[in-house]
Amino acid sequence: SHRTESQINLEIALKLQRILQSRGYTVVMCRTSQDVNISNKERADIANKAHAGAFIRLHCDSSNNQSVNGVTGLAPASGNPYLSPSIVSSSQSLTRAVVNGLCSATGAKNRGLSLVNNMSGINWTQVPVALVEMGFISNPNEDANLTNDAYQEKVANGIANGIASF
Repeated sequence: SHRTESQINLEIALKLQRILQSRGYTVVMCRTSQDVNISNKERADIANKAHAGAFIRLHCDSSNNQSVNGVTGLAPASGNPYLSPSIVSSSQSLTRAVVNGLCSATGAKNRGLSLVNNMSGINWTQVPVALVEMGFISNPNEDANLTNDAYQEKVANGIANGIASF
């Protein structure tokens, strides 16, 4: 059955929460249910108030070209006007670690990092942030994977491994 991006994101987030807690991490969720009206700034505020060691934002990618696939990490670029150089640098390291961990665990194609300074969800944060595009729901094979429970478990484990290595 087809699931929306927000449903997939939440399913994997809840698995990641369980795995991280089982490994001894304190986890603060931005949401634990569907249909939550919460802005990017409000999400960042939650991470900032928690003084999070890592702020992980889970997303799925989409393309007009169905053959495009793989995992991409979005992180701030150096010279970001809103973030300190240390947050930029730690965010890049965190994002790289999470993408590498996810790809190691799943065998998904590693599309590397995209460094951007135009995303509110990144620019409002005062803690290390990683925005992970976990795969393309526009790609039939990857969409099937991302809605598969066992694959989601691998994604969550891979992200947790990346957080641990960070």
